[in-house]
Amino acid sequence: KALRGAPIGKGDSAVVIAAGPSLHRKPYAKRIKETGYEGAIVTTDSGLVYCLRNGIVPDLVVTIDPHARRIVRWFGDPELNEHHLAADDYFKRQDMDQAFADELAYNREVLALIDEYGSRIRIALSTVSSREVVERVIGAGMQVYWWNPMLDDMQDVPDGGTAELLALNGFPCINACGNVGAACWMMAGEVLQKQHVALVGMDMSYYDGTPYRNTQYYDVAVKIFGEDGLDDFFIRTYNPHVQAWFFSDPAYYWYRTALLEMAGEVDFSTYNCTEGGVLFGDPIQFIPFDDFLAAQAPRR
Repeated sequence: KALRGAPIGKGDSAVVIAAGPSLHRKPYAKRIKETGYEGAIVTTDSGLVYCLRNGIVPDLVVTIDPHARRIVRWFGDPELNEHHLAADDYFKRQDMDQAFADELAYNREVLALIDEYGSRIRIALSTVSSREVVERVIGAGMQVYWWNPMLDDMQDVPDGGTAELLALNGFPCINACGNVGAACWMMAGEVLQKQHVALVGMDMSYYDGTPYRNTQYYDVAVKIFGEDGLDDFFIRTYNPHVQAWFFSDPAYYWYRTALLEMAGEVDFSTYNCTEGGVLFGDPIQFIPFDDFLAAQAPRR
């Protein structure tokens, strides 16, 4: 509640940094720094180290996923060892930061960065976060702002899980649209009350030609469709703005559909400046990042 309308970032705009495949293909951080953008920077947990590595301390970090062993990796896992890596290749096989090729070395770097900058970071910490994440965040000295993810429609399900959470802890309930990128978007517009919210790294898809093995839900897809049936699992979409094909798994395509619907019900404007991916269509404006930054530059 303390973040609602707080004077975070100058002006009435925010940039949401998500960690889609474009994050390491596009110079988002470079452009933010070169243009001297002074609005709010809101990042996903997965985008935090990208920001710090590029000399940006975000105004707000958001985390929601309850996975016990994976999500703490975004903050540095003090317990990570070879046994953990052998049991889960989730990070190593995905189309993301190539530094994950040496996961233990990368983890040491993340631990050091979060320890160094932790006391300067605000985090919207979901009440469904794992104990490992909570302990790491608090141990790093981050400024914690608790919130409940909406598990159902409280109006239609007055005795459901969301109402139970609210009665238990009294923290604000926020519709996160099922994923951390959309949660950041909601925080920027409805909590920080910014009127112009840009999205970068919000691909909700993979670049055409990405090996299926390097996608998030590959293991699930193989169990359902088999290795030879993966073409039927993924959804291909042509983006006319960049004249290129992308493909999504069903979960992220649903996130895309839901976010487009939600964007039509809010009182702030949304600009997808990812310059790729599948998140396009009314009412979201699909524009180059440079155009958004130029529009938000201080008037001299």
